[in-house]
Amino acid sequence: MAYDEGLAERVRQYLDADPGVTEKRMFGGIAFLYEGNMAVGVTGDDVMVRVGPDATETALARPGTRLFDMTGRPMRGWVVVAGTAVSEDEALEAWIDEGRAFAASLPAK
Repeated sequence: MAYDEGLAERVRQYLDADPGVTEKRMFGGIAFLYEGNMAVGVTGDDVMVRVGPDATETALARPGTRLFDMTGRPMRGWVVVAGTAVSEDEALEAWIDEGRAFAASLPAK
């Protein structure tokens, strides 16, 4: 599955100044890792965000979200945000910040 290059570029530009961020192709899309831990990614037209198990239910209450489920087994701690829900930069940046904050709470790899 291809991913939205324009959306990936918006994520890339927002994270560009952070030296702790790297990117890697995975899940048929592109992932952005903070200190080696995945924070956010782009798959298809959507954004994957690692919010952590404790924040999953709160994240799912926000518009355009669903559990991340690629294999038929939903992954707690991960949500997918519809591309339409992050069409505004402020919304995308808020999700990126949330994913990066959770990744930053983990030990660096």
